[in-house]
Amino acid sequence: MTPAELLLALARTRASLDGGEVTFWWTGDVHSWAPGEPYRHLFGFEGVNVARLAAGEGEEEGTYRLLTREAAFYLDPRSREILETWEDKPVVHVWNDPANQTWRPFPVPVTDLGDQVCFSLEIPLSYPSPLPVAQYPLNSADDTYRALELFQFFAPATALTTEAPSVPATMSWTRMSPWLPWMEQGARPGGLTFHCRGRKLASYEEAPERTRAYIAAHHPEFAHAPEKWTEPNETSWTYFRALHPPR
Repeated sequence: MTPAELLLALARTRASLDGGEVTFWWTGDVHSWAPGEPYRHLFGFEGVNVARLAAGEGEEEGTYRLLTREAAFYLDPRSREILETWEDKPVVHVWNDPANQTWRPFPVPVTDLGDQVCFSLEIPLSYPSPLPVAQYPLNSADDTYRALELFQFFAPATALTTEAPSVPATMSWTRMSPWLPWMEQGARPGGLTFHCRGRKLASYEEAPERTRAYIAAHHPEFAHAPEKWTEPNETSWTYFRALHPPR
């Protein structure tokens, strides 16, 4: 398959070519690591991403814009209830608006698994931290933000042979990151590993009722994808900075 054909297949798996809203839901866990310490199961983690695919305006043919919002919540690792505090610190959940992407044709890594096709995306991140250590000594350990995002999207092989604008999909996601800013770990060595799995829903209404209720009570706009492209993207680090501007 050409890069354009691969991207088209990924677009049908991740979103819908007809521009309709597509909701992915995921669930999993967050573990910590630190030199000389045992691994700790700190949190459950659950969230939704609501996306809308659009043609890339002013871009080369076959380019797409993925317009999304995503909300995710840290859970008690045993009861799986949404946390409001952790070790007497307020929990800052994930409210990324927007979390947009521009896709241009590229050789998407793909694996034939027989009855399934797997698209793999490995995204190393490294850029100036929105939380410089001098301004946020309790919340940041480095002036450079570094993380690794590992996505896998699985689609039925037979579905990809049809002309359907959207195909059923499941996904897995692993993320290695620094301590979260609200955890107030300062310069302590170590960090977090997120390990999650999920699926494309028939509609947002298929998301867990608890999750939809929390979104409705706090940020109801997260039940829908953005209508227009905006930038820059929001992250947990920029959202924390907005809540706690530097003095």
